Amino acid sequence: MRITIAQLNPVAGAIEKNLALMKKTLEEQKQKESELLIFPELFLGGYPPLSLLKKTWFIRKTEEAVEKLCVFSRNFPHTGLLFGVPRVLKGVQGESLFNSAVLICGGEIIFEQAKTVLPEFSLFDEKHYFTSATKVETVNFQGEKLGILLGEDVWSGATSEDLVGKLKEKGATLLINLAAFPFYKGLERVIYNTIKEHVQKHQLPFIFVNQVGANDELVFAGKSFCLDGEGQPLAVLTPFQEQVLTFNTQERQRENYALQEEIESVYEALVLGIKDYFKKTGFRKALLGLSGGIDSALVCALAVAALGKENVVGISMPSPFSSLGSVEDSRQLAQNLGIDFQVISITSIYETYLNTLQEHFVGRCADLTEENIQARIRGNLLMALANKFGYLVLTTGNKSELVVGYCTLYGDMSGGLGVLSDVPKTLVYQLAHYLNREKEIIPVSIIEKAPSAELRPEQKDADTLPPYEILDRLLFLYLEEDYAPEELVQEGFAAETVEWMVKAVARSEYKRRQAVPGLKVNSKPGKMEQRMPLTVQYC
Repeated sequence: MRITIAQLNPVAGAIEKNLALMKKTLEEQKQKESELLIFPELFLGGYPPLSLLKKTWFIRKTEEAVEKLCVFSRNFPHTGLLFGVPRVLKGVQGESLFNSAVLICGGEIIFEQAKTVLPEFSLFDEKHYFTSATKVETVNFQGEKLGILLGEDVWSGATSEDLVGKLKEKGATLLINLAAFPFYKGLERVIYNTIKEHVQKHQLPFIFVNQVGANDELVFAGKSFCLDGEGQPLAVLTPFQEQVLTFNTQERQRENYALQEEIESVYEALVLGIKDYFKKTGFRKALLGLSGGIDSALVCALAVAALGKENVVGISMPSPFSSLGSVEDSRQLAQNLGIDFQVISITSIYETYLNTLQEHFVGRCADLTEENIQARIRGNLLMALANKFGYLVLTTGNKSELVVGYCTLYGDMSGGLGVLSDVPKTLVYQLAHYLNREKEIIPVSIIEKAPSAELRPEQKDADTLPPYEILDRLLFLYLEEDYAPEELVQEGFAAETVEWMVKAVARSEYKRRQAVPGLKVNSKPGKMEQRMPLTVQYC
């Protein structure tokens, strides 16, 4: 069978735009005589649609779009159109909403298969919106018997009913998985190995079609592929890029499947996340504060890669405690990247704050309050410039800092998109070295200097935080591997460090709840949006 994989970038909620993209793709494939054109999971409404699924008008519009596709498909009577869409169907409890795959050919819906394994965590709480399918079926099409899975259905067999095995029992000769799996570091290997195991077990060819692009905080890598019945690649699509590829399942010419380097994949995910966030929200230019530190330097370089140097503005805002080196390092970074660079001293504004508050602070020594004032002045200046010129402010704090609250609410947390919110500090350094692999983009002086907020004389991050190598490992085990504090001590971490970390994570929950949307590139989906109680009693 001649099959076309449409690894494309839908906009969540933009039904008409997504419909137009599907029609355009179908028209372009006419000359290639494709027998089956496949789009990803929930493509017509865009993924994730979230609470749009609770809106009757949204469901009605998707139904109307399906009808329009049926009519349009009459112009291509020999090509089937397989895509994901929310569908209201009759179930055991009457009409319910299903996450469905729909197969259209010659103006008719000839088959529908609803999703069985529905995720139920954070942004992917599909059980809140959809009903699970109670059975899977196959469909005869163009000489093949198709077995269709959606998203997490592909994981079945390990922890749930073996859906792939059931499709094999029902005579499937070709397996297809329509997916919208959000990227996280290491996911590609998991997907490839899982599908290859299915192929080796059942001796059936398997097509994986994944969404590409970014919607809100989520980035989708694509990297769709097809394995033949022997587990050899017949088609492999490029990660993080839109691509439409036609191939023949009977051809013996095989492709090479190479896993992408993880650091490269994180870099590309962040660049795509920034690019699509701006494109889909209507912003053109990014604004950020350049502190002379590695976090802001990395965000700046990523923004240039995503938006172009002409669309990035960097502002250095030195205070009385800023070193001359930090300003000059920021200037050098801006020159390396070719961006607009401006310097706005906050010293006089800071002094005005102190003079204004002096009589109210009588008898109190300088402390964290004065440090936070500087951060909030900078946040206010960035937001004023953004308002005046229509820019979007990128926050530059990393995951390690955000999780333990080493950040200032209404200060360095002010902005529209958190680029490094899911990037631990140790990964920040890896990304900086990756950026500099061919030439120096981020000045070496920025990478090598000891991290510092420069909000008081001789300040260093190490004065407040454990070494980042220790902190990041602790946070990973505590938050993603669910280690108890006592288990962390048994692993060899100092008891006082573990106690500090647990309390810091709990105390800073109120900050995380008010943080800007942040790109998700490192955490597994089930761990992305952990929430702690604000009124803490457990530590």
